Amino acid sequence: MKTDRPTVGRKGEEEASHYLARLGHRILARNWRGGHLELDIITLLGNELHVVEVKSRVAPVMAEPSRNVGRDKQRRMVAAAQAFLHSEERKHLPADLEIFFDVMSVVFYGTGADFDIEYFPKAFIPLYA
Repeated sequence: MKTDRPTVGRKGEEEASHYLARLGHRILARNWRGGHLELDIITLLGNELHVVEVKSRVAPVMAEPSRNVGRDKQRRMVAAAQAFLHSEERKHLPADLEIFFDVMSVVFYGTGADFDIEYFPKAFIPLYA
């Protein structure tokens, strides 16, 4: 498997999308952009809108990829989700959505055919103080 970041990232998002679809999520967007903001995956599951950050790495890894979603990244995800909610795409969705912020970790081994996925639904709740 090519180990450059863009290739690993695209492959991780592809596998994460397949995983979420198997769980019943409807994929609304991948790599959604609103200005300088980006969301990896946006899904709909019932009346739940899931904003999913995917962290992909090639083994061996020093730390779990999901640990790389710190406070700054969370703030950017929330800002991007707000932009999505004010976009044209939002008009086609139910009005009573609950919004959740999820994280997925994809670690590839060897040629990339083998991988592990960890899904952390509702990984964080934005707090405003």
